[in-house]
Amino acid sequence: MHGLQSVVVSALLAGVAFGAVVEKKQAKFNFKKFSVAIRNGQFSLDVVDKLHEATMPKVEAWMAKKKSNKCTLENAAIRREWSDLSVAEREDYVKAVLCLQSKPAKAPKDRVPGALSRFDDFVATHMTTTGPLHGPNQLFGGHRYYIWIYEKALREECGYKGYQPYINYDRYARDPINSSIFNGNSSSLSGNGAPSTYNGVPMPYRRPYDKIAAQGGGGCVTTGPFKDMVVSLGPLSTVLRGIPRNPRADGLGSNPRCLRRDINKESALGATANYTYSLIMNHPNIDDFFNRYLGMPQLMNDNHPWGLHNAGHYIVGGDPGGDFYASPGDPYFYFHHGMLDRVWWIWQMQDPEKRVPLIPTGAGSGMPGMPGMGFGPTPVGNPADQLIDLNWSAPKVKVGDVHDSLGGLDGEMCYIYV
Repeated sequence: MHGLQSVVVSALLAGVAFGAVVEKKQAKFNFKKFSVAIRNGQFSLDVVDKLHEATMPKVEAWMAKKKSNKCTLENAAIRREWSDLSVAEREDYVKAVLCLQSKPAKAPKDRVPGALSRFDDFVATHMTTTGPLHGPNQLFGGHRYYIWIYEKALREECGYKGYQPYINYDRYARDPINSSIFNGNSSSLSGNGAPSTYNGVPMPYRRPYDKIAAQGGGGCVTTGPFKDMVVSLGPLSTVLRGIPRNPRADGLGSNPRCLRRDINKESALGATANYTYSLIMNHPNIDDFFNRYLGMPQLMNDNHPWGLHNAGHYIVGGDPGGDFYASPGDPYFYFHHGMLDRVWWIWQMQDPEKRVPLIPTGAGSGMPGMPGMGFGPTPVGNPADQLIDLNWSAPKVKVGDVHDSLGGLDGEMCYIYV
């Protein structure tokens, strides 16, 4: 049992109290009925949620046209928003992440002597593939594949029954510290860091928007499931003061320290639904969408012009979450990039036949969207044939083979968002 069936069953068994009662699986996928059934009634639909719902007929029509037997809407895995999971389901997810953190690393010791666990394997992968993975041709598809491989590890190596959740920034932007994702209880991703002093996160914009102001945290996380987590790899591009340097120049040596965070409301306010909706609907050109996603060009007369990629990243800041290279070392990273993948997916599904194959070129990017990001020259040849190389974490695949979440990798990649 998997996909739609498993989510419906798990929702019923967990006694989900929000939304309507889930009925038997229909012969035809009924997105609205299903999404209402598992939605947390505490949150009303934002403008992006409504767009998501309105887009589903286009998805159904496209899937009917493809006539795929391997991946269908009925057997697709369902990625859900964190607060739409029951408390028990959230705790199961946390348990699986802690499991990955307890399993021995597979990365070669001569290359990554500081990797302590399977969780660190993914951090090291991101650190060693930063250049190509963040170039315009691979930023979207490369991270889609990366998150999918991480999800597979949670399920296949740690017995997790669900799928990678995402964070809908808009639900928590006005009070992220007290949200279900950061409140520090047993079903959260742990809470804020202890008070510290640092200068905030530098941004490549004109004053006064040349940094995201610090919010008073930045010290060690002291509550929740990851309060005793050991961060080993990095830093390479930390936003904090006083972090011990890694013994290796590439940041892959052993550098044990605590998980640090500065839960940042100012950054979160740059990721509210109005920014996301505008990103999707006002940028039909793939390069314009790519550039706005990274915060380029700077929004004028806007107090939170960071761009969705930056704004979502620096909700946690700290170490390693604020380190562009080692940021997957904070478990929050996978929620952030899950949301970014959802946003790209909704954008693709506005015209799936035309948009799914589109790959950014970086044209008109002007400047990097994150401090320290350097795209480098665009590789020659067909971008769809470029290989995404995640080193020890996954087989090499072509960029074009992971652009379709509903049938990529010969149908093995098969999921939607709710």
